[in-house]
Amino acid sequence: MSFEKGDKKVINAWCWYDWANSVYPLVITTAVFPIYFSAVTSANGNDTINVLGKAINNNEFYSYLVSLSFVLVAMISPVLSGIADYAGKKRTFMQIFSTMGAIGALSLFFFTSRDNLWIGIGGSVLASIGFAGSIVFYNAFLPEIVEESRMDMVSARGFTMGYIGSSILLILCFIVISTPATFGIVDAAGEPDKAMATRLSFVMSGVWWLGFAQISFAGLPNNIHGRKASTRKLVRHGYRELMAVLHQIRQPEQRRILWFLLAFFFFALGYMTVIYLAALFGKIEIGLEDWKLMLTVLIIQFVAIGGSYLFAFLSKKFGNIRALVIATLVWTCICGTTYFVETEGAFYVIAFFVGTVMGGIQALARSTYAKLLPETQDHASYYSFYELTEKVATAVGTLFYGLIIALTGSMRNSTLFLGSMFLVGMVFLLIADRKQSH
Repeated sequence: MSFEKGDKKVINAWCWYDWANSVYPLVITTAVFPIYFSAVTSANGNDTINVLGKAINNNEFYSYLVSLSFVLVAMISPVLSGIADYAGKKRTFMQIFSTMGAIGALSLFFFTSRDNLWIGIGGSVLASIGFAGSIVFYNAFLPEIVEESRMDMVSARGFTMGYIGSSILLILCFIVISTPATFGIVDAAGEPDKAMATRLSFVMSGVWWLGFAQISFAGLPNNIHGRKASTRKLVRHGYRELMAVLHQIRQPEQRRILWFLLAFFFFALGYMTVIYLAALFGKIEIGLEDWKLMLTVLIIQFVAIGGSYLFAFLSKKFGNIRALVIATLVWTCICGTTYFVETEGAFYVIAFFVGTVMGGIQALARSTYAKLLPETQDHASYYSFYELTEKVATAVGTLFYGLIIALTGSMRNSTLFLGSMFLVGMVFLLIADRKQSH
């Protein structure tokens, strides 16, 4: 497939994958599955579950489960990206991981009780690996299909499509979960079956992800640089490709990439942990009902649309790094304030500010990294370091979140930890900005 950089059809196809895959982080990992997991693994007020012969708090275990999935992704994605660069098959690998993730989401339908906890664990880990793995190759397309001057806006557009698409599905899931009897979802006694409705939301997410992803796969090129490689010895060549990129990043002229990745580790640790565990905070610490938690998530989603474009504008005015400094400063204030939040109204206000910087920091971080890259044919390998940084950060963040719950018995102390991570990230961004100006 031949195309020119800036081709509207290719860019549209790329953006559609945000629409397709964003239902996973929103509907499953943020709004529905953490709450469902907490409810299903609780029995008569008992919040402890038995894992490998050890009793552990279910919410604490969930944070470890998220951490485990990202450790696995961090272990396999770098070498796979090297293979994709060497063989020129980014789209193929993106399809494989996307399909894997959708199947994992669909399998959660069969997670019904503490007795089949292994399905919940296996399905959520498989979906997480599929999502994270596909994103490595998806993001790697950005510098190959868009001119540098448009990267911020195209990145923001992708996230915006993701926010809109996932919000539409979340609203549909919310309607089904809130009024299951309207859709004929009842139990044997004829009573509304909320659990079944919730499990159907996992099916809806998997089908949405799998279906809309086909638009991207139909429009994205597979072999942009015309590389052709046999399938023999791909792992070895992929590893060599990765090591070559690592060697390049360590060169003095690319030192800014290292400083940025260091900053990215700390502020990604903060926002990714918020994405995965904010709903549990609202449920446990504020006592919000499930429908109010979904309302909170929708507030964040719609505000994030404007936030994406706001920070794209700020990047033009102040530069990418300084716009990210502003975002991390706001995040630090949000985390510090959340520690004291006690009321429902205050939680909604915090959600508004989270939405403002959530979209901005994600879209801008992606395009900033793309701008820092040298002229290369190894974009997947370069982006594997970006994704590796985010996945390790997520693993560390969710792990410490769980440990802090175990040690202090409260999620509030975790907000102070996350705030400090944003602050450290801001310091490294300032160093990266200084290196850029010299």
